[in-house]
Amino acid sequence: MNAWDPTAPCAVPSCVEAFPRVGRARAAARAGALLALLLAGLAACPFTRLLPRRAVRLWCRGVVRAAGARVRVSGAAPGRGGLLLVANHVSWLDVALLASVRPARMLAKAEIRRWPVAGRLAAFGAVFIDRQRLRALPGTVTGLAELLRGGAAVAVFPEGSSWCGRAQGRFRPAVFQAALDAGVPVQPVRLRYRFSDGTPATAAAFVGDDTLLASVWRVVSVRGLVAEVDVRPVLGAGSHPDRRALARAAQPYAADPLHGPAGGGHPEVRRAGARDRRVPVPGASSPA
Repeated sequence: MNAWDPTAPCAVPSCVEAFPRVGRARAAARAGALLALLLAGLAACPFTRLLPRRAVRLWCRGVVRAAGARVRVSGAAPGRGGLLLVANHVSWLDVALLASVRPARMLAKAEIRRWPVAGRLAAFGAVFIDRQRLRALPGTVTGLAELLRGGAAVAVFPEGSSWCGRAQGRFRPAVFQAALDAGVPVQPVRLRYRFSDGTPATAAAFVGDDTLLASVWRVVSVRGLVAEVDVRPVLGAGSHPDRRALARAAQPYAADPLHGPAGGGHPEVRRAGARDRRVPVPGASSPA
C-alpha cells in the first residue's frame, strides 16, 4: 500500500445501518431500469460529443432515480471553461451525481475498467490511474492540467476512498496542483444521502470489501432514499497560495456541524472503524 492507495476504516457490517426496504419485485424492477439506462448510455458513448450537456446531465440524474433515489440539487457550477470538480465520496452513485452538476472527465482507478457495463462506460471518458505506480503521479497531474487548460471539466474524489457518509476523510492535495498549474477554478460539491424524513442514510455507501453487485442490490432495495447534491461556492483561480490551502478550502464538510471536522465523523463510526481492518475501497479514487 502507498500514498496512491488510501483506505477508509468504514466497512459494511459496522457502518451500514438497517434501512427500510421495498419489496423484492420493486427492487428487481429498479435494477432492470438501471441496467437499461446504463446500456443506453453505453450505446450513446461514441456520440457523446454531439449530445447537449443538458441531455447528459438528465441521463445522469435518471441513473440515480432508476436506482430508487430522489435527487435534490442546490447551487450550480460554471457551465464553460476549465473546472476542477471535487467531492466527498460515499457511493458508486456519486459519479452520476457529480456528472449531473457538469459533465466532466472522471479521474478513476484502473480497476474500474473491469466493472461490468460501468467499466465500459468509464473507458470512454475517464482518466485512469494505476495506484501501484507512485512515480506516475506527477505525470497524471500534468495530464489533468492540460485537460483543464483546454477548457475541460475534470471530476475527482480527493479523499481517495469511499466513506460511509457519517464519517469522512480529508482531501488529499496532489490533484489540486493541476488546477493551480492550469489557472482554473475549483468547484467543491458536497454529496449526502438521507431518508425522506431527513435522517442520514448509510445504505448507499460502497465501502470496505463490499462487492459492486451487493451494493447495487442494497441501493435498489432502499425505501425513501434521497441523494443531496450541494454545489458550494466556486474557489476562483489564484484564490489560494498552494495546493494544501486549496484542498482545505474545498473540503465539503469543513463547516458541517452534522459531521464535524474533516476526518472525524460520527463517534460511533469512529469507534466501529477502529475495530475493522483497513481494506482497499473499490470506489473511484484520486492520488494522495
